[in-house]
Amino acid sequence: MKNRFTKFMIAAGAMALVCACGDDPSSPDTPQPGASSAVIDPTSSGTVPGSSTGIDPNSSAVVPGSSAVVPGSSETVPGSSTVVPGSSTVAPGSSAVVPGSSETVPVSSSSDVPRDENGFPTLESYGPPPEAYTKDILNNGKTGWSSRYWDACKPHCSWLSSVDTTSEAAYQAGLTVARNCNIHDVEVPAFTLGHAVQQYWMGYEGTNSACVNNNAGGTYTCTDMAPIQVNENLSYGYVAAPGAQFGGGCGKCFHLQFNGGNHANDVKATHKALKGKHMIVMASNIGYDVEAGQYDMLVPGGGVGAFNALSTQIGVPASGLGANGGGFLTECQQSLGWDNTVEAYQQCVLNKCDEVFKDWPNLLRGCRWYAEWYMAADNPTYNWEEVECPQYLVDHYLTTFNTTLENRWRWQDDWSDYKKGDVLDTVYCWKDGENPNDPNGRGAGCAP
Repeated sequence: MKNRFTKFMIAAGAMALVCACGDDPSSPDTPQPGASSAVIDPTSSGTVPGSSTGIDPNSSAVVPGSSAVVPGSSETVPGSSTVVPGSSTVAPGSSAVVPGSSETVPVSSSSDVPRDENGFPTLESYGPPPEAYTKDILNNGKTGWSSRYWDACKPHCSWLSSVDTTSEAAYQAGLTVARNCNIHDVEVPAFTLGHAVQQYWMGYEGTNSACVNNNAGGTYTCTDMAPIQVNENLSYGYVAAPGAQFGGGCGKCFHLQFNGGNHANDVKATHKALKGKHMIVMASNIGYDVEAGQYDMLVPGGGVGAFNALSTQIGVPASGLGANGGGFLTECQQSLGWDNTVEAYQQCVLNKCDEVFKDWPNLLRGCRWYAEWYMAADNPTYNWEEVECPQYLVDHYLTTFNTTLENRWRWQDDWSDYKKGDVLDTVYCWKDGENPNDPNGRGAGCAP
């Protein structure tokens, strides 16, 4: 059996893949109080300042400068773990050790761990969190602040252009790409073959974002990426982080310890109530308009910001999602006044959470978390540091489809009907004389 080969050429300013071939077709905005400042633009043709996604899903996001599979490597089965030197993805049955800590976190791939309703290992199955996640860093001199949002758009880190694709090893070391889900919250591929597949061009393309033209058939943030409480003093969550030029980047994690302040120096009782608590957050989006040390928290009910796929997904009009910037809390502040009690704000937010997200358990959990654990704090400040990612966040971040750069999945305009376990259509192309479907060994072309 010959091995499939992949070559690249430059065409019309984009990278194009020439005949990924083989002989085995069976191979497989200005912030208001509480406003989000990470503006995500899914309609531009590139990543631009002020945009967190900035990829046109109708253009080709192609793997640049890579032969898709490193010689000697093997294709990873979706859902399995891959061990790559320098990568924080670990092998089944092993343990992830956090630098500076002697504690280990059980790895998710073990088949005997208890699973939650989303099919992931339960939070408790990871064991106690490392002590490093709750060490005091209030005097480390590195301060920042957190805004909030949940627009439900395809994560920026689900686009190939957001990660290093210069080689398979680089792709793996960067934790591949982030998961994305369809309108029914079922994970689907982050990228597939492009629209114009032929034996001379098989470029890869990111699946459409639901934030483009309120596309119900597009892809969304998976709801299990809502924040979760580990204990009374620690929580995990996802954020839009600064770009690499400010020390951010997809798949990086940060330890935040809230210091009781407010970004606008308008300290309320809610900020004081949050003081001292810790969060470990992982970057699943990049906000090129956020500043160094700012992490825009993914919080259901936190406001949709500039784009809104959430209304399409859950069937609630934008007017029912709270203030565009700041969400439920900002709306509660407008009705209760800007200096009410912690309990009053908490109860107001909780009422809205229960009403809007009653049919969406993960979104309800994350929304109630904001009121109960986060103390309904509006744009709080913190001290921060970069840390090793907890395996819980890694597991909920990593795609289980695009585990390697190479795939043969056919482009789909609409992912709304995809159900877990459905077989994806594949496409294979052959050079002239290598078509295994032709008994005379002739005829270039593509076939399912």
